[in-house]
Amino acid sequence: MKKWLIAAGFLMVVAGAYSQNYQSAVGARLGYPLSASYKFFLDETNAIEAYAGFRGNSTYSWLSVSGAYQRHHPIEALAGLQYYYGAGLSAFFWKFDFDTDSPNLSLGLQGYLGLDYTFSDHPVNLTLDWVPTLFLNGYGSGFGAGYGSLGVRYVLSR
Repeated sequence: MKKWLIAAGFLMVVAGAYSQNYQSAVGARLGYPLSASYKFFLDETNAIEAYAGFRGNSTYSWLSVSGAYQRHHPIEALAGLQYYYGAGLSAFFWKFDFDTDSPNLSLGLQGYLGLDYTFSDHPVNLTLDWVPTLFLNGYGSGFGAGYGSLGVRYVLSR
């Protein structure tokens, strides 16, 4: 009996360690910029996230389109909590009213480091991440460390 309990406990730990809490989710990234987001898992740990965002005021505006590959790993101390890391690409289309000579496209390489929590009894997923970006050209060429967001998504499928 003791062997069966140990084996069952081991299987529960292994199954919990290698399963995501949802298959796909849609929602918003509340950050810089404010974005609409769609995330789906390819398997237990690998996910793809695509999002598009807008930022602007009376003197400038920009639209960003981003895609990221992320690897998720559970944090055993709290069910539903995972950490993730990954990489992605972004295209930023921008316009400044006072600068008409600059190109209006910037490309960026992005890193991702974050936390992902899914409520077990509600179809809600929350993320908090840091997205450092290396701009390859255009406005903001160089490294930008001030990007990231709080994500709130509706879980479409588990």
